[in-house]
Amino acid sequence: MISIGISEFRAKMNLILQKVQNGEIVTLTSRGAEVARLVPPEFAQAAAWQELDRLRQTAVVLRG
Repeated sequence: MISIGISEFRAKMNLILQKVQNGEIVTLTSRGAEVARLVPPEFAQAAAWQELDRLRQTAVVLRG
């Protein structure tokens, strides 16, 4: 995972986006605090499915 400031991201946006396309996760920071995370689409989709599976295991069905 790469962590960079917003100003550096602006200066190197094309290079950083290429890294994300190649599977790298990039964390954007502002004054040292994380403000955003860039992830490849496949990673985001896999994470969404994992979260959905986790929610399914903890779900309670109420019948009224």
